[in-house]
Amino acid sequence: MQPSSPPVTSSIDAARFRLFIDSVKDYALYILSPEGFVNSWNAGAQRFKGYTADEILGQHFSRFYTEEDRASNLPFRALQIALEEGKFEDEGWRVRKDGSRFWASVVIDPIRDQEGTLLGFAKITRDITERKQAAEALHGSEEQFRLLVQSVTDYAIYMLSSDGIITNWNTGAQRIKGFSRDDVVGTHFSRFYTEEDRNTGLPMTALKIASTEGRFEGEGWRIRKDGSRFWAHVIIDPIKNELGELIAYAKITRDITEKRQAAENLRRAQEALFQSQKLEAIGQLTGGIAHDFNNLLSVIISGIGILAQEIQTPTSAKILEGMERATTQGADLTRQLLTFARKQPLKQDKYNLNHIINSFEVVLHQAQTGSVIFDIKLDPRLPPAMVDASKFEAALLNLVVNARDAMPEGGTITLSTEKVEVYQNNIDGLPAGCYAKVTIRDTGTGMPPDVAKRATEPFYTTKEVGKGTGMGLSQVYGTIKQFGGELIIETEVGKGTAISLFLPAQEGDANEELASKSEGQ
Repeated sequence: MQPSSPPVTSSIDAARFRLFIDSVKDYALYILSPEGFVNSWNAGAQRFKGYTADEILGQHFSRFYTEEDRASNLPFRALQIALEEGKFEDEGWRVRKDGSRFWASVVIDPIRDQEGTLLGFAKITRDITERKQAAEALHGSEEQFRLLVQSVTDYAIYMLSSDGIITNWNTGAQRIKGFSRDDVVGTHFSRFYTEEDRNTGLPMTALKIASTEGRFEGEGWRIRKDGSRFWAHVIIDPIKNELGELIAYAKITRDITEKRQAAENLRRAQEALFQSQKLEAIGQLTGGIAHDFNNLLSVIISGIGILAQEIQTPTSAKILEGMERATTQGADLTRQLLTFARKQPLKQDKYNLNHIINSFEVVLHQAQTGSVIFDIKLDPRLPPAMVDASKFEAALLNLVVNARDAMPEGGTITLSTEKVEVYQNNIDGLPAGCYAKVTIRDTGTGMPPDVAKRATEPFYTTKEVGKGTGMGLSQVYGTIKQFGGELIIETEVGKGTAISLFLPAQEGDANEELASKSEGQ
């Protein structure tokens, strides 16, 4: 048999406990009768609710509840729950003496004697209005931020877990990438990267840089839901808790494809302008020099002719013959320079370029060697163009010879024609419209980018000394520019070169004279 428990407190202890309860000001601590009438009242209760002990003792505690709560019988239900479950805990609005409201945290415990008889209820109330307001302000701020993020359509803004799993998704992300929230939440963000970037581990590298350096920023291709690509500007920031532990990442992505394209177009336009200005300056210089030099050569050639009639010795005849050959070569060079400078007079007419090529095919075949295959593919729909037939033939021969020289071990030269539509800004230097396109393509050594950029400059050559003047391609360039067209070089080292001549298409009938001459031979 266990000894009976000693009294909980002595009368002195009870007085001290009562003094302690009365001195508490941050909590309303008071006792209710089994029916809910107030039997005690402390300083905290008076401070919160505004009633003195004389005003409230003997009153029912339901008077502190709002009218709505009393109508729903909440005070009675609170006591019932405390009896049945041993405790009632809740938060809600309560009413002060002056009628104002405060948000209360309430705990009600039943009080029983040793036999289990209900003696009443202990009620603890705390005013947590400020805490509620702070929580509501935080919730409101979070809600505003959520609405802000969701309303942004120009940026994909979303969160990643610490291992890269997508945890939320905004409207901008859906617009840019095409995936809905249900498509992506719970999947790994690497799905947006190209296969090449995934193979190199770029997604996880980006997260690692963000976590170690505090930020990752970069640009690159990303994949939409439909498989198309867009150029993205990406920022990844790590999110850490108060202990500095990584808990997530914030990721912001922007589609800057148009911006990149505009920058690329501007760069290409600037390069084209620079190249055009450079060639124009060279053309002005060479044109002036060639014109003056040609005048001097005319005097020399005339003098040689007179001397050849007066001097009859074998030795002097050989000397004069050598001088005449040299001046003739000099005259050819000046003609090439004048052609590049676009100061050579032309005899332009409207021709079907296919007919010119057919009539000149025999000469073109003679320019090839036994190890080179020559193939011609002509578009029967090719529109006529305004050209000087002889200058156009010379340009073709130049290009075929260059193609042959680029294939020392043999290969294939293909001469093709095609009717093409050029759209605005599609090809640098060409306005939109219909063109007759002539292409000479080889399977030779190709050119590196730095060589291709200078290929149309006069005297620029990669051939050995004595094997080329560097005027061939520049002469072709000058000729085509005089025709109002454009010369485009496409080349890659080890894969050959394609040089395309774009000539503005003309309406009406073409001059068939060359074709009829060719057929009559």
